[in-house]
Amino acid sequence: MRRSILSSLRAHLGRLVAACLAIVLGVGFGTLALTAHASASNGIDESIGAQYRGVDAVVYPENAQITPADVAKLQNLPQADSVVVRTTAYLTAAFPDLVRPDGLAVDALYDTARIAGPGTSSGRLPTATNEIALPAKEAAKHHVAIGQSLRLNAYTGKSWNVTVVGLLDDSKAIGRAAAVATPAAVKIFEPDAFVQSVDLAAKPGVDQQALASAAQGVVSGDLKVFTGEGWIDHEVKGFTNGIDVLGGVFGMFAVIALFVACLVISNTFTIVIAQRTREMALLRCVGASRKQVFSSVLADSSVVGVIASAIGVVFGVALSALALTLAREFDWGLPPIALHLDLWSVFVPLALGTVATVVAAVVPARRATKVAPLAALRPEVAPAAASRAGAVRLILGFVLLAGGGLLLAAGASGHQVIVGVAGGVLSFLGVLAIGSLLVPALIRLIGTLPARGGGVPSRIAVANAVRNPKRTAATTSALLIGVTLISLTCVGIASVRKTFDVSMDGQYPVDIIVTAYNEKMPAGAEQQLRDIKGITQVVPVSKVTVRTGGQELPVTGIDQAAAGSVIQNPSLAAQLKPGTALLDSPTMNMLDLKDGAPLTVVAAGQKLTLTAHRATGLDPITIASTDLRKLAPAAPVTGFWLASDPKADGSAVIDSVEQSIPTVKELGVEGGLAERNSYTQVFDVLLLVGVGLLGVSVLIALVGVGNTLSLSVLERTRENALLRAMGLTRRQLRGMLAVESLLMALVAAGLGIALGLIYGWTGTSALMGGQTVDGGVEYAVPVSLLVAIAAVAAVAGLLASVLPARRAAKVAPAGALATE
Repeated sequence: MRRSILSSLRAHLGRLVAACLAIVLGVGFGTLALTAHASASNGIDESIGAQYRGVDAVVYPENAQITPADVAKLQNLPQADSVVVRTTAYLTAAFPDLVRPDGLAVDALYDTARIAGPGTSSGRLPTATNEIALPAKEAAKHHVAIGQSLRLNAYTGKSWNVTVVGLLDDSKAIGRAAAVATPAAVKIFEPDAFVQSVDLAAKPGVDQQALASAAQGVVSGDLKVFTGEGWIDHEVKGFTNGIDVLGGVFGMFAVIALFVACLVISNTFTIVIAQRTREMALLRCVGASRKQVFSSVLADSSVVGVIASAIGVVFGVALSALALTLAREFDWGLPPIALHLDLWSVFVPLALGTVATVVAAVVPARRATKVAPLAALRPEVAPAAASRAGAVRLILGFVLLAGGGLLLAAGASGHQVIVGVAGGVLSFLGVLAIGSLLVPALIRLIGTLPARGGGVPSRIAVANAVRNPKRTAATTSALLIGVTLISLTCVGIASVRKTFDVSMDGQYPVDIIVTAYNEKMPAGAEQQLRDIKGITQVVPVSKVTVRTGGQELPVTGIDQAAAGSVIQNPSLAAQLKPGTALLDSPTMNMLDLKDGAPLTVVAAGQKLTLTAHRATGLDPITIASTDLRKLAPAAPVTGFWLASDPKADGSAVIDSVEQSIPTVKELGVEGGLAERNSYTQVFDVLLLVGVGLLGVSVLIALVGVGNTLSLSVLERTRENALLRAMGLTRRQLRGMLAVESLLMALVAAGLGIALGLIYGWTGTSALMGGQTVDGGVEYAVPVSLLVAIAAVAAVAGLLASVLPARRAAKVAPAGALATE
């Protein structure tokens, strides 16, 4: 049997290599998920561990402040050998490339005899109060060199000139690193500087837990005390949450890819067994038992599984190395992370891929044991691998479909994500279970068009596509899973984005609000803002201070006709008219006003009574400019409300606005664009991941559809020869197989898009229904994306038919009719 197994592998190597692609992709994604996660977690662990080297206990002000009394008690701890107070002053720095100062955190230097401290990549650490060391990345970003003078400003209005004497090595820093100065300098900059934590190093013979317990006993109960190892774990978890989520997403894709690969592998071994029908029958004739035949098929699958899984592991490791290189190249906020391999990230995907291949081959192997020895003596019987779907399978499928549908509805209406996910999984399993009934029916429905207009070859293609319902359903399921997932992703992201946009328009109706504090805007300010790339509308506003309800409050006036161009909420813009005042919720509550109540404001002896309405996201009191002129006819322009292009880079737009109008000393920039932009980036990443999933699914499904057509060609060798003998040309034969493949692809695409719409909408309702202010959810249909998905699926189906069609067309009619 060993020789038989080896000869079988050599004889069917081409088809097995094609099937290996499915396992390689599935295992590759699994390895990518585990390796990237392990590398990122290990890199962050090492970075944070190096930052806190020598720390045995940490006192952290999670819900309280560390007082000087707490510091004094910690410094007197007999178990502590070194006590470091990590103090930070928050200032602004006048960098030479910026119009206005930018925020800069400055840490106080400390004794590094026991606890690791900052190091320099060039220059030295500060020793005088007029010296500072900047993070190397910060200095490079703002073109600051050693020896250069820098002006620091406190929020109290004080400022100091300091000299940059060194650049800190922040190559392994996570996020934006802080500058450093002497403790005396930080005390000058900010006398009550914030104490981030107190780090302690233990005396010889004192373990970390004993030191932490002693520290907890002397500080106030609201402060949290960690051991050194516990603090590193705490910090690592804070940074790896996103990595864990990303690892979970890739892991989900890997499981899906392996599941689809199992379908493809099962079909592949079905084809191989169909080709080896006479060979297995002859083996039975010469004494091979059913067990030996079964074992030989599993042995084939084991060899294929091990080899393909090993290639997949190498592929996944290479992808991980590429991803980490890109992370360093594009500065994703992570420290430089080296590739880190462990036993889990290598052997788990290898084992899963091998086991999945063997499991997928069990059913074909059992079918192989049913080959009767006399089959070798009946060459006229064409090899076949068809079977009928059992009634139990169909009943179970309908039960799963109904139960999953009810859970989907319950999850959507009750905003329960877990319930909705369970419903989606069960209903999809139900669709797969009834696929042998559903898919042929849909193929017959769609096939009516080519059958009418395509002549005899098209009618034969429709009949052939439904000849073996179970195998056709299994083939389309590979593509169906991918199309459903990508459609779900696209519909879900589009719906969540639309819901988010509507919610953002309610909470942040203005993209950017620009305000000049304690001064008016210069004459050319409006044009400067209009010249910024990404800004589409600029509307000037004026402010005056009024008295109302015993309070002094600012009132903003804006032109009623232009307000709608910058207020994204149309209903809110419509409310702004003469005689009306729009108040935010805190102001309404402070003045104890109800919606529609009268509001009387007084400014410079002028009194005006308006109708108050609640408005979220605007200034405390917003009125029409015609009403503002009644209070202050000469009110100057003090700011602008801006609208931006949705396709523009929000971060770049905000940076440009912050650096505009250089003659204004203090320029306030706020609004919803920054938050909207951060969420948009998340949506774009998710969509990119979804497109990647589509690519993987299409590749795997391409193999599956091609294998099914190959089996169809094998089973119909004499039939195709008879058609050729009756006048069917090679071109018509290839067209017949292309139509057959296209029908399966279109059914998978249509059914997958329909399921994706249902799952995307119900998932959006379950996820977002409880998150919006009013509980409303917006549903979207990304038509262009869904059409592109269907087109890609159709092209994949056509490509899958190329090789089987060429193989079928090469067979001579006379030779095929004589095949035994």
